[in-house]
Amino acid sequence: MTEAILFPGQGAQFSGMGRAWAEAHEVARATFAEADEALGFALSTVCWEGGDDVHRTDIAQPGILTTSVAILRVLESQGLKRGQAAMTAGLSLGEYTALWCAGSIGFADAVRLVRLRGEAMQDASEAIPSSMTSLVGADLEQAEALAAVGAEHGICSVANLNAPGQVVLSGELAALDAVEAAAKEHGVRRAIRLTVAGGFHSECMRPASERLAAALADVEIGVPRVPFVTNVTGEPVSDPQAIRGFLADQVCAPVRWEASMRWALGEGITTFLEPGPGTVLGGIMRKIDKDATVRSVAEPSDLEA
Repeated sequence: MTEAILFPGQGAQFSGMGRAWAEAHEVARATFAEADEALGFALSTVCWEGGDDVHRTDIAQPGILTTSVAILRVLESQGLKRGQAAMTAGLSLGEYTALWCAGSIGFADAVRLVRLRGEAMQDASEAIPSSMTSLVGADLEQAEALAAVGAEHGICSVANLNAPGQVVLSGELAALDAVEAAAKEHGVRRAIRLTVAGGFHSECMRPASERLAAALADVEIGVPRVPFVTNVTGEPVSDPQAIRGFLADQVCAPVRWEASMRWALGEGITTFLEPGPGTVLGGIMRKIDKDATVRSVAEPSDLEA
């Protein structure tokens, strides 16, 4: 299999996600039932009938992971062999789905971890009022200069390096106010405050990172059966202990998605599969390399393609 498998992160959620898959395919229905049992509450009901509750960090994270796993299991039932993927990676939260895909972590452990991750990140967000700001058209140099402006007013750092011109800063509210006020002076045409619970991938999340590290210590993590590329370095990692460390660090560290995709492209990988809610990763890839091919499988109707 020359195709890589990529998994979306938080922001891909929507009310009703996964329901159409569960109604159409028994294996998807069983996946949600497995998640409900692992978590001790009906995640499926909240995702399908809970309205805006699906956007809560502690619901969105396990919900997106479960939906992605359900979709991939449907694809497996139709002949896909995930153990033969060219590589796998996930955007932020999506790393847990990618590790499940690579056979490194069990599904029940993954869904419990991302539930805890969501709770810990929500708690950290409430402890330190914070958010994220997208710098439209900015390069890394401009982003770092603006992060330095923000850091004079509180925690502020580069959080996401998704694609050329798609950089996000994260930090305390006063710091982001300063960033947005100074953006045009630094040649950034627009700075857009994102609708998120808090300053993810910054030091605002340090308490969440520590809680996650403690939980990860008790979870079995194996060597990935296919190359797994981490957000923290943008390169493959296979040592289970290193993976544990990166998963904890990742909550505070920048997401190096563009670097991850350029590693794959450098290995000659040009076709990608995106099983999960939404088509965000396909859109990002078009900004990184317009010649790469991404097959997004978000709805059952996408199977026909």
